Amino acid sequence: MSEIADTTPVIIGVGQYSERPDDPDYRALSPMDLGGKALAAALADSGATDDAAGAIDTIAAIRQFETSVPGAVAPFGKSNNAPRSYGKRVGAEPERAILEIVGGQGPQKLVGEFAADIAEGRSEVAAIIGSEAISTVLTLSKQGEKPDWSEDIEGQLEDRGFGMRGLLDSTLIAHGLAAPIPIYALFDNARRAARGAGLEAYRREIGELFAPFSEVAAKNPHAAAPAARTAEELAIVTERNRIVAEPYPRMTVARDQVNQAAAILIASAGKARALGVPEEKWVHIHAVTDAKELSVLERPDMATSPASIASVRAALDMARVGMDAIGYLDLYSCFAIAVTNIADAFGIAPDDPRGLTLTGGLPFFGGAGNNYSAHAIAEAVQKLRADEDAYALVGANGGFMSKYATGIYSRRPADWSAERFRKLPDQTEKREVRDSHSGEAVVDTYTIMPGRNGTVAAVVARTGDGARIVANVAPDDTNTLAVLERGEPFGRTIAVEATDSGRNLFTFA
Repeated sequence: MSEIADTTPVIIGVGQYSERPDDPDYRALSPMDLGGKALAAALADSGATDDAAGAIDTIAAIRQFETSVPGAVAPFGKSNNAPRSYGKRVGAEPERAILEIVGGQGPQKLVGEFAADIAEGRSEVAAIIGSEAISTVLTLSKQGEKPDWSEDIEGQLEDRGFGMRGLLDSTLIAHGLAAPIPIYALFDNARRAARGAGLEAYRREIGELFAPFSEVAAKNPHAAAPAARTAEELAIVTERNRIVAEPYPRMTVARDQVNQAAAILIASAGKARALGVPEEKWVHIHAVTDAKELSVLERPDMATSPASIASVRAALDMARVGMDAIGYLDLYSCFAIAVTNIADAFGIAPDDPRGLTLTGGLPFFGGAGNNYSAHAIAEAVQKLRADEDAYALVGANGGFMSKYATGIYSRRPADWSAERFRKLPDQTEKREVRDSHSGEAVVDTYTIMPGRNGTVAAVVARTGDGARIVANVAPDDTNTLAVLERGEPFGRTIAVEATDSGRNLFTFA
């Protein structure tokens, strides 16, 4: 490895930090404190004998959930410059501070971006940090406590904005489908329709997919819900495992109530040597790809995300390995469809002996906001250090299967004189989306979302000329809702009427 070019980017350190309210040493740390501890852990993990913190020239912060939506209010306050808040806690004063756009693809995409910067001489040491303290916010709020987590840090900041343009169609919002859970439920029901699976059988399939994830989480000290679950426990609907949006019982969706942070350190090989980082710590970045999908309703087939699949395929091609050569996998698992979209495309069985998660997955390890994939990368690095010839693949999903970044890693050296980071071109084939429609249409997919203020029941359908529309069941139309609740509306003709409220209502024709 001593022959590796000085400009070759390598991961030199990874760190994770977490706490749970029921831990005996629970400290109710702020997100910035959690992230600072993860960054300190990554610096220690590098084994550097010189001042690695002082050598960091670039720090990127992953947006917290509380700062991921325009106008959102952080209940206990926030840092005005999150990357520099993290850096301050370890004595790092980088030349460049970045606040990344929204999306779970962020940490993985930034690895590729910063690796390319290092390979091309624009950086020597870069850090990526993200943190969430949603569980602590809820815990302290219930206790009537309101600590002040606000920080005012001076210094340059490159705020990249939210990056949400073009992800979600306005007609979905008008019909009560603005959140990730019902949107992903539409995707999974579309896949169920394509497979011809009944509703209960499909819930069982989701349970069988995720039960092994929970077993991994049960052994992970950083997991928010470290308990192994059987497929039956996950699939059967009970008062505790209620439906949050058909076909999802509560325990099969991403868990956002976490206190977790993770950090990744990337350096040039030359700088790593100068800092005294042992070469056995180095993990090479063989490929990173970044792709963007069409809006939810523009996609020709709502049962799949071609952009995500293209991201994985392009990464494998750049790394010059096949999926069968990958020893360790972490497929983003906010919802079942995010996993099966990739698994179906590459022939990966749910019971693949490699396993499909390194952390335990978002429903069990925890959905650490936009930063989950940083935890997956941290786990991959540790696995590879103990397995010199293996490759690891991390898939990172953002939005509504809207953005996808894939990374391939190994202890084997990667030659960065060749292309290793690629942004894929946008797709062009798309469906027309129509906000208002009166007349007949054919159902593609649906979901039912129970709630305290009533049930939202909606279908996505195609008009006779192929345009996509959304329509609701009227609040007092119990007959139509009963038909929808049977779970087999696919391909049926509906009668749709546009209303002055901006919503379409439907009945079965």
